Formats: sequence, structure tokens, C-alpha cells
Amino acid sequence: MTIKSDKWIKRMVSEKGMIDPFEPSQVRNDGEKRLISYGTSSYGYDVRCSNEFKIFTNINSATVDPKHFDETSFVNLVSDECVIPPNSFALASTIEYFRIPRNILTICLGKSTYARCGIIVNVTPLEPEWEGHVTLEFSNTTSLPAKIYANEGVAQMIFLESDEECETSYKDRGGKYQGQKGVTLPKT
Repeated sequence: MTIKSDKWIKRMVSEKGMIDPFEPSQVRNDGEKRLISYGTSSYGYDVRCSNEFKIFTNINSATVDPKHFDETSFVNLVSDECVIPPNSFALASTIEYFRIPRNILTICLGKSTYARCGIIVNVTPLEPEWEGHVTLEFSNTTSLPAKIYANEGVAQMIFLESDEECETSYKDRGGKYQGQKGVTLPKT
């Protein structure tokens, strides 16, 4: 496996529409306003989160069960900022829609700006031929409320290319999260 560069990312966007919308360079400010950077980096792509959040709450004393997920465990919020309660989490999705090539595995890592504040970003790998908006989980590991910002960078995607195509891709398996749009809750 090899890690793919900014040149490769730009070529895949041009040839295969791999990321939409796509920013070909790093964006660090919006006029006078400083942003948490997003866009193409040397060996990856920094994604933004949308302004639609699902904030975990325990007001209904539910058990978190991936096989029988209770949607009332979340408070829905549409905003440019999201405050995550202490020792809790929130879900969001990327603004970017991804179409992963058949010989690529994509790994997502949180940005250091958030990690240094105790906010951990968790995303499972994007498998070969998966496509959709990525559902992002933000864990607030601190004992204080923590803020995340919509329309700014939150995580970096790293693209790993195999020297051969996989035998069975996510699309071939009819994966349950194929083509997801917006924040997608657990499915079984």
C-alpha cells in the first residue's frame, strides 16, 4: 500500500469525482475570519462538517444499543456551532460527498486543533467503492463543554492505494451505509 499525494487526489477528483465539493488547496481563512483549515493537504484531504448535529443526551435514560438504537437519545441541532456536553458525544456529517475507487482504502484521523482540546473524531475506514457523506462522531473527553464548528476543518482523510484491486468491494457486498446522505444512525 502507498499513501497518495495531493497530485493524486486532484487527479482522482478530476477523473472520478472522488470528492464533491472539492477544495484544491488549504483554506485557512474566510476574509478576516480565521478558520480551522480544510481542503487538500500534502498527503490527504481535510474535511468539513455540516451544520446538522445530533447531540447525545440521556434525558430518556436509554441504553445505547447498536442493534436497537433509540433515536430519542439525540437532540437535533442545525447551527454553525455545536457545544458537546462534558463526557458526551455528537454526530455530524461531512459537507463533502466521497466516491472511493476500488483499489483505495481511506483512513480518517482527527485534526490536532480538536485533539488538543480533548475532542476526539472517530470515523471507520472508507472501504473500496463506498460512497456517501461520512458520518463523524465527536467525543468530548473533557469534564467541560466543548465546541465544534460547522463549515470548517474537522478531520483528515488519508488515501491508501493497494497494488491490486480487492476481490469484493463495499459496493459489491451491498453495504448498508452505501450512498448515505447527512448524519446516518446505526443500522443492523
